[in-house]
Amino acid sequence: MMKSILTGITAYTSTSIDYLIILMIIFGTTKPNQKWLVYFGDILGTAILVISSLIMALILGFIPQQWILGLLGFIPLFMGVKLLVYGENDNDDAVEIGMKRRSSTIMNVALITVATCGADNIGIYVPIFTQADFKSLIIILITFFFMMSLFCFIGFLLVRIPKVANILEKWGKYITSIVYIGIGFFILIESGTFIEIFKFLG
Repeated sequence: MMKSILTGITAYTSTSIDYLIILMIIFGTTKPNQKWLVYFGDILGTAILVISSLIMALILGFIPQQWILGLLGFIPLFMGVKLLVYGENDNDDAVEIGMKRRSSTIMNVALITVATCGADNIGIYVPIFTQADFKSLIIILITFFFMMSLFCFIGFLLVRIPKVANILEKWGKYITSIVYIGIGFFILIESGTFIEIFKFLG
């Protein structure tokens, strides 16, 4: 159980560190009486990403060999290296465009969440979901919900602490990339993929 909780915490945190900046921008441009709508929009957007990842993981679950599924570990590994070397796209434009195009705050936040986090989240979630049994998967999903709620609350608080936001903006890329790489290696080792690769090369 603890392993599943730690997996959920690590996976969600690694994909959401930079998203704190997005949440700060959203909270900073949302009317005081609509702050809760941001939270509900975050839930909707995250649910879309999680359900999409679950469907992909379910399809891939029909592959019999565990070590073949472990090859998915190269996805977060590649994402981490790419982020470390090339950086990332500026998501501020996506927030600004989304705020202009949608009048509904909930739908607006949900679309921004999917647009800014989609590829990263699915790339991390699918390999983890394919490795988890049903009980572990439920624990991971519950952990995701609590982490999402915590990050949303932190994003709301950070609007009032610019110095913390500056630190996240400066170092968030490096923290995220290291965690991505760590998750990739963990999946490759846990599934036995590395052993099979070494056997093949040997």
